[in-house]
Amino acid sequence: MRRRRLKRKPNRAGANALDMAVAARDRDVVAMVQRAVAHREVMLAYQPVVTAGPGGGIAFYEGLIRVLDDTGRVIPARDFITQIESMETGRDIDCLALELGLQALTEVPDLRLSINMSARSIGYGRWMQTLRRGLARDETAGERLILEITETSALTVPELIGGFMRELQAEGIAFALDDFGAGYTAFRYFRDYSFDIVKIDGQFIRKVATDRANQVITTAMVHIARHFDMLVVAETVENQEDAAYLASIGVDCLQGYYFGAPTLTPPWTDGTRHRAQG
Repeated sequence: MRRRRLKRKPNRAGANALDMAVAARDRDVVAMVQRAVAHREVMLAYQPVVTAGPGGGIAFYEGLIRVLDDTGRVIPARDFITQIESMETGRDIDCLALELGLQALTEVPDLRLSINMSARSIGYGRWMQTLRRGLARDETAGERLILEITETSALTVPELIGGFMRELQAEGIAFALDDFGAGYTAFRYFRDYSFDIVKIDGQFIRKVATDRANQVITTAMVHIARHFDMLVVAETVENQEDAAYLASIGVDCLQGYYFGAPTLTPPWTDGTRHRAQG
């Protein structure tokens, strides 16, 4: 006679303890960011985006938001952005990142800079006020500003993106679809919205010179972007072999540690860190 398998009951006590630990960690992260925002202890780290191929120069820089914790450590966005993305604190971070980016554009007349924003900040009054103040201060800033919106963020408010982009593109601002392929890839973004740049997520770029699957996917993305006249940027480029392969299939620009890590002391400054001004 066949023995009946006994179903193992889930260990609810263990699961609850884990849930509580995760929730506590998230509360600590949110509190840390809120404190940094309240004291305006935020700054941008700048990473170069270079043109592909031999002798590639810097096409633009990406300004990546950082906060200081209560010990003075610099905390990158990847360590807190998920926890605050849907909160008011997420809107505060977007405003401060934009403020710092516009400040840099005003100080450096030949700088071209991309700044990340959540699609949730579309329609947020203070974000738009920050943009308007920056553009009024320097009429050339708009044509040197790139706004990066992640694919997953765009999925939250697809009905708002089109009008928002058209309004600001009329003022010279460019838009990049960031981390493309990281979420539920929707090729309708190419059809329905006029992004100027597509940034291919690093999971398809790592080892692309030797990984056949990544080659097929990346090449397909490049061909589609070409059809829609979009500039193609490959993220997370970490070695010369991958850089050479990406250039060979028509990628326009490359970004990653192979070309430079994000730095708080960019080459156009005297070594002073830029923080949000109170």
